[in-house]
Amino acid sequence: MNAPHTAASSPLGKPTDYPDRYDPGLLYPIERAIGRDALGLSFPLRFTGIDLWTAYELSWLDAFGVPQVAIAQITVPADSPRLIESKSLKLYLYGFVNTRQTNTDALIETITRDLSCAAAADVAVNLSSVAGFDAMPIRELDGDCIDAAAIRIDAQGTPDAALLSTHDDATPVEETLLSHVLKSNCPVTGQPDWASVQVRYRGPRIDRASLLRYLISYREHSGFHEQCVERIFRDVMVRCAPQALSVYARYTRRGGIDINPYRATPGMPSPVHTRSAR
Repeated sequence: MNAPHTAASSPLGKPTDYPDRYDPGLLYPIERAIGRDALGLSFPLRFTGIDLWTAYELSWLDAFGVPQVAIAQITVPADSPRLIESKSLKLYLYGFVNTRQTNTDALIETITRDLSCAAAADVAVNLSSVAGFDAMPIRELDGDCIDAAAIRIDAQGTPDAALLSTHDDATPVEETLLSHVLKSNCPVTGQPDWASVQVRYRGPRIDRASLLRYLISYREHSGFHEQCVERIFRDVMVRCAPQALSVYARYTRRGGIDINPYRATPGMPSPVHTRSAR
């Protein structure tokens, strides 16, 4: 079993030799509680959700030694005790490059078992072969884009929940808002992370300019994708008091992998695992 670690001691930001053989010990789990405790998000969680991962650089050998390729879609439940550090997942998956598999089902079974052990929860794994690539269209998230709102930004610091506000009209609304400007930084390497964010809610009308200012305030923030989305969810819930809320971020890939967290109040529909142009 993979023991949990801290971000500071992860493989991120360090020179690493790529393995050429399967090794589940490469997976590097991190306790979610570390980030959640800092946000005051303790159990029981007040949200449901999943982390949708896409791994574009998966290759292995079939029983005859012939290379195969696929795109892996991985679903990690948000209530899993651990998240898996992304570079360790990349190294782990690369370990299959010279490893023979009896068939694709055996490969899926192995990856599912190892990731579930690392996350300490049931992880789902699906592989799309080359023949299925046409069934993975590029499609943008739906919603009203708020990025053209007339605002002025005087400073960019850390996320500021006080920027969020609602309109005085007491009539509740149900709408979906979308922004493509979310940018934060990896807490270990400092590398930029880019994302589109969909906020779907029912409740007091959120002031769109305030939401845009709030998302821009992440521009110099250091945090893992999952932690950023959970912070956004918490801040919108506290400041805007919706009756129902979901926050879904589609991050651009880094190292051949994208991580797309979704957090929602119970009862909200699950997100579509679709790729965007970015």
